[in-house]
Amino acid sequence: MSLTQQVIMIAVITIGTLLTRFLPFMIFKPDKPTPVYVKYLGYVLPPAVFGLLVVYSLKDVTITSLDGFLPELLAVGLIIVLHYWKRSMLLSIAGGTIFYMVLVQGVF
Repeated sequence: MSLTQQVIMIAVITIGTLLTRFLPFMIFKPDKPTPVYVKYLGYVLPPAVFGLLVVYSLKDVTITSLDGFLPELLAVGLIIVLHYWKRSMLLSIAGGTIFYMVLVQGVF
């Protein structure tokens, strides 16, 4: 890739990043109330994204053998317990991930 192509690529990526950061502030002015559909999307999309991630993460789990689904089942259970206990998304995700990796690398 030539230097010109690299500069163009960096410029396009920078413009795209800045546009996605500043566009909401340009579209929705601070003196006007936030539209109802934007508030609705802000309420509905985060759980939908996490649901999609759960489905994607568990799509290849085989339930025909104990080793195929027990680490995932235990990790998901720990995530649920941690989240209901502390209500911290970071703790739930990090704890579940670390627990799953310990199970997969050391136990199963």
